[in-house]
Amino acid sequence: MKLLLKRLHKTDKSTIGELSINGKFEAYTLEDVERDTKVFGKTAIPKGTYEIVMTMSNRFKKMMPLLLNVPNYEGVRIHSGNKPEDTEGCLLLGTTRGQDFIGGSRDAIAKFYPKLESALKVGKVTITIE
Repeated sequence: MKLLLKRLHKTDKSTIGELSINGKFEAYTLEDVERDTKVFGKTAIPKGTYEIVMTMSNRFKKMMPLLLNVPNYEGVRIHSGNKPEDTEGCLLLGTTRGQDFIGGSRDAIAKFYPKLESALKVGKVTITIE
């Protein structure tokens, strides 16, 4: 499975994008702001391609997607949330979007996680962020 995240709308508080699976729209995304210099918990991850695995999150106490080998980052996950304060460098998914906000996040995650888990059973999953 190949995921693609296109960053589309940038403000001084967040970055809104669209996530697709194998070329088909899946969800809107909310991330922190892209910055030249990283600010801990307030900076979008660098553009690039990363492998995704499911691991136990110590913070959320459940299995969640983890992006591997993100330069200068640890614990980058894909999870629910609605506003920039919810992300801390992670990717949030939603079914609707606004300025510095995504809605329907739990619904988007409930739809996405089973697809990801099924794909991981048969092969490697990557996400490209552009």
